[in-house]
Amino acid sequence: MQGENYNPSSAQDSHCARPYLRFIIFRMFKRTLITCALPYANGPLHIGQIAGAHLPGDIFYRFTRLMAREAIHICGTDDHGVANIVAAEKKGLTPDQNTQLYYESFTRTLSLWEIRYSNFSQTKRPLHHRIAQGFFMRLYERGYFYKQDIEQHFCESCGRFLPERYIQGRCPFCGFGEARGDQCESCGRWLEPTQLVEPHCTVCGSAPVIRRTWHYYFKLRELAPRLREWLEAKTDWKPNVRNKALAWLDEGLADRPITRDLSWGVPVPVPEAKGKVLYVWFDAPIGYITSTAEFCRENEECWKGWWQDPETRIIHFIGKDNIVFHALIWPGMLMAHGDYTLPDNVPANEFLNLMGKKLSTSRNWAVWAEDFARAFGTDYARYGVAMVLPETKDSDFDWRLFAAGVNNNLVNTYGNLVHRALSFVNRFMNGRVPDASLDPEVVCTLREYHERITGLMETFQFRKALSEIHDLALAGNEYFNRQAPWKAIKENPSSAETCLYSVVQIIRALTVLYEPFIPVSSGEIRAMLGLGDVSWEDSAREDVNLRGASLREIRPPFRKIEEDRVNEEIAKLEQAAPQ
Repeated sequence: MQGENYNPSSAQDSHCARPYLRFIIFRMFKRTLITCALPYANGPLHIGQIAGAHLPGDIFYRFTRLMAREAIHICGTDDHGVANIVAAEKKGLTPDQNTQLYYESFTRTLSLWEIRYSNFSQTKRPLHHRIAQGFFMRLYERGYFYKQDIEQHFCESCGRFLPERYIQGRCPFCGFGEARGDQCESCGRWLEPTQLVEPHCTVCGSAPVIRRTWHYYFKLRELAPRLREWLEAKTDWKPNVRNKALAWLDEGLADRPITRDLSWGVPVPVPEAKGKVLYVWFDAPIGYITSTAEFCRENEECWKGWWQDPETRIIHFIGKDNIVFHALIWPGMLMAHGDYTLPDNVPANEFLNLMGKKLSTSRNWAVWAEDFARAFGTDYARYGVAMVLPETKDSDFDWRLFAAGVNNNLVNTYGNLVHRALSFVNRFMNGRVPDASLDPEVVCTLREYHERITGLMETFQFRKALSEIHDLALAGNEYFNRQAPWKAIKENPSSAETCLYSVVQIIRALTVLYEPFIPVSSGEIRAMLGLGDVSWEDSAREDVNLRGASLREIRPPFRKIEEDRVNEEIAKLEQAAPQ
């Protein structure tokens, strides 16, 4: 095992008070492929979706690029399935028109959040249909499918068979009254639609009848031993993800239907299945491959390098409702195919609640991502969600705590350090960073924080990393106060210059460490220092020479969020959600 950018020794620096740790990642890869769960193209993005996958994936992508590692960030829209058909019908649109509407909405929203995807595709595109059909045929030819007659719910009012997610009823295990036909969100159990008590159609509310049809089934049960061996080796995974997947294996995997009786989707490419499409859960993850092929402009050597080279590290950022698909079914599909690299990690997040209640788009109890970013700006939106990322358990977004976090951490701590230190340089040093030495105490502080934060970022502990970055900003303020350059400038000018030069270096390091979280203001503060592009290692380097650098226009980088503004958002939320 070896790290890429680190000396494996942990020797104590000669002027540091204590040794600092060198973090070593488990295996070094040639490149990193980062994906985010494809969002359904049937409604606007809300902050729960941003917190669950989009923002964590972007934070890690930015960190990986700052570490000078080759990486791409892949996503797209999940266009198929009944969810999108129903959403289109409600608007009087075709599924194609409706999914295009939300594709444009998503790209606009993600741009506002500065969430950068190397490619953002659509599963309705012809390229995806070809790739998904080719994947199906590979498994078909290798004998991983079989036909089975089944009884399936049919809604006579809507005139169609109902996929699992469009049947609701009472969970037979825990009694939860709004369990879906495929899974109970309350107890997490994997269900069959016929197990639900008092089922009803989620579209029209009527009780469905049972009709016979047939579907292809994927031999997932046959792959259980290989999946268990693979999962048990993933000791570096989040415990909540690994344990949940192993628990499903312990209960026993069931074979899964992979076709549906629908007109909207990827047509099953065998004559006997005319009129059937691939089940959305089967075709959607193949969208990662499609999006990569688009990024590579369909160059086979390029996209296969990202998906079929064991030197590529594949990481899937998802919400916990997708754990079963990404930790069991999707790896099983890849195993059955035989040519693809399996995911290295699936850092799933739990759910984000809102003001103490479960986020619900149907009840309009939600904060819409586009509105949030437009109202408060990119960095405040990113920071507000990053503070409460549900990394190991469900968390809560509260408007008052959001404002308090921004005001205390960004405005009063980080922003205060930047503005008063650089304003002091402007006033007493004629706007030029003093030609001074870097305080050995600050050298050690920067290195120690760099090492801790790097280790947390490598292991997807972004909330803790953000807290450590804030602590470094606090340490910078404490150092500035203790050195009191406003006194030293008269009594010991050399000491004042050392303090100012050291604080400027702390600020420079903070702009690097904050970059994955608040990229806009990080760039703006670096511009005040006359700096351009940086690397992650710059946050620990003591040889970045800023002596004599001319400062640009200095201004407070953050503005306080007033209480009245927060009260407006709370009132808007309560008025929009029916009681």
